[in-house]
Amino acid sequence: MQNQPPPEIELVEHDGEVTLSIGGEQAMQAWERDLMWASADMLCEYGHDFYEVGLGLGLSALRIAGNPATRSHTVLELFGEVEDLFRARHPELPDTLAIERGDFFRRVFELPSESIDGMFFDPALDMEVWTDKELWARTMPEVVRVLRPGGVFIPFFSTRPELRWQYTPHFRRIRVERHPYVAYESTAYTYGTSGDAYIQCFLKD
Repeated sequence: MQNQPPPEIELVEHDGEVTLSIGGEQAMQAWERDLMWASADMLCEYGHDFYEVGLGLGLSALRIAGNPATRSHTVLELFGEVEDLFRARHPELPDTLAIERGDFFRRVFELPSESIDGMFFDPALDMEVWTDKELWARTMPEVVRVLRPGGVFIPFFSTRPELRWQYTPHFRRIRVERHPYVAYESTAYTYGTSGDAYIQCFLKD
């Protein structure tokens, strides 16, 4: 994935809407705040040391880092431009927050076993990555390896009430919470611009 030419990345603010655009696609929008905060708060119920894949607008990163339970929170971001945009808006960061650069599908193999209590997963990925069964079959056992017993893996919310096939074979227990949402009229990556969103929390035994 890092061998591909870097996409154009920009922060678009228009008519009260805030959109992080990567390669001309809506990667994240500011209306997601309450859902990202709910996901972050759930993650922080399970320990003190956390890892996040994909910085985006930094909504969840700042929420996790600012939680009283958090001892350390590391965010892995692939694109330097995304980090630059975030730091321009947030020049002073919590001491608990560290931002690293790298490709998760390589980095996960380097992370120490049982080193974190929870991982929040919200990277901007192409559809060919999401549908690559062999890639997920290689990757998810590594995610489980990195989690401490009782730790959790929380991917970004879904606006469909269905468990994600990429993750379900690797966990026995799954916690799901339903939250209402209202997106922008321009939002293209949800199933409808309002309704219910589902936060899925996969627990390691």
